[in-house]
Amino acid sequence: MMKMPEDIHPLLVRFFQRKHHEWLGAETSENSQPIEIKLGVPTEQAALKQVAGVRAWVATWQAWKGVGQLFWCERHWQMLGIQRLPEKLVLQGPEEIAAWIGQTTRWHQANARYQALTANWPALASCLPQHFDILADYSEADFQRLSALLAWFTMNPNSNLYPRQLPIAGIDSKWLEKHKGLLNKLVAAMQSDLSNNLTFYQRCGLKAPPILIRIRILDQTLRTLVRGIGDITAPIEDLGHLIFPATYVFIVENLQTGLAMPDLPGAVVFIRLGYHVDVFAHLPWVVQAKCIYWGDIDTHGFAILHRARSYLPNLQSIMMDEETLLHHKALWGNEEKQNTAHELPLLTKTEQAVYHNLKQQHWGQNIRLEQERIAWDFAWDRLQLSLV
Repeated sequence: MMKMPEDIHPLLVRFFQRKHHEWLGAETSENSQPIEIKLGVPTEQAALKQVAGVRAWVATWQAWKGVGQLFWCERHWQMLGIQRLPEKLVLQGPEEIAAWIGQTTRWHQANARYQALTANWPALASCLPQHFDILADYSEADFQRLSALLAWFTMNPNSNLYPRQLPIAGIDSKWLEKHKGLLNKLVAAMQSDLSNNLTFYQRCGLKAPPILIRIRILDQTLRTLVRGIGDITAPIEDLGHLIFPATYVFIVENLQTGLAMPDLPGAVVFIRLGYHVDVFAHLPWVVQAKCIYWGDIDTHGFAILHRARSYLPNLQSIMMDEETLLHHKALWGNEEKQNTAHELPLLTKTEQAVYHNLKQQHWGQNIRLEQERIAWDFAWDRLQLSLV
C-alpha cells in the first residue's frame, strides 16, 4: 500500500508512544538508531490499475519538505517505462520522530530534565525513563520544587520533620500529597532500594501527619465515658487508649450520613475512614461488637469493605447489594477511576457478584451509587433491621 505523508503521522505517533521511555537518555544505544519506513512502492501490475493514484503519490512526495531523508528508487517497467518512485523515509532517531508528530518541545524538555537530574543523582538513570510524561509536562515551578526536595532529602535523610516544616519554597501539604508517589519512587532509586516496604514518610525520613479518626457515640451511657462528648475527632494513637463497650459499630463513608444517625442504644459510628480501615488493628474493643459497614456501591466501596474484613472478619455489609443498586437507578453517578483488583477474596459471593458486574460494566460504564443518594427513611429502616 502506497503511503502518503499523512499516513506516516499515525504510525510515528504509535511508535513514539511505544518507545519514548526507552529512548530517554539512550542516545547512543540501539534504541536511537535510524528508523526506516517503507513507502509501499507498487508493482507495475498494481500501478497499471491506479495510474492516476500513483502519479498523485509521486507528486506528493516530490513536493514534500518535511523532516527526515527521503530515498528514491528506479523501476524499469515493461509498460510504463522507467519510473522514479519514493521508496523509503529514514528518520535519525527520537528527535526527528518527535518533530514529525509535534512532540519536539516535550522531547527536548524531558531529555534536558533527565540530564539535569541524572547529573546530580546518577542512580536515577534507570528509574526516570518510566516518568517521561512528568519530565515532559511538569511546569518549571513543579520541576524546581521536585529538584529542591530531592536535594534536601539527600542532605537530610532522617529529619523527622512534618512535611509543612520543610524549609523549601513552594512546598505545602497539598503539593506533597499529590506528588508523594513519584517522590517515593525517586528517593527509593537514589537509595538503591526498590522494595515497597516503606511508606513515603519512612522513605524520606519525615514524620507522618497523624491519621485523624472521627467517631460519633450514639449511646448516652457510652458518652459518659468521655464526659458526655458525642462527637470525637482524634489521632488513632489517642483513640486507642479509649475503650467503648459498644454493642454495635457502624462504619460509613459519607460525613453527612454519619452526622445524620440519631441516638441508638449501644452504638457508635466511624465516619469517612476510606482506606484507613487498618486503624481497627489498634482498637480491639471494636472486634467484640457487631460491626456493620455501609459504603458506596462502587468498586472502591467494595475494596474498602474487603480491606476492613482483614481486621474485622465478621464485618457485615448493608445496602451494598444488587437490589439496592437497581432500586436507585435514577440516582446513579459515575466512578471516575475503578479499583484495579480483579478479585477481592474477603467479599461474600453476593458481594463478589456485584463487584464483578461493576468491573465488567454490566449495568453501564463505571456506574456507582453513593450512599448519601439513598433516601434517609429507606436507609435508616435497613440500618435498624441490620441490628436484629
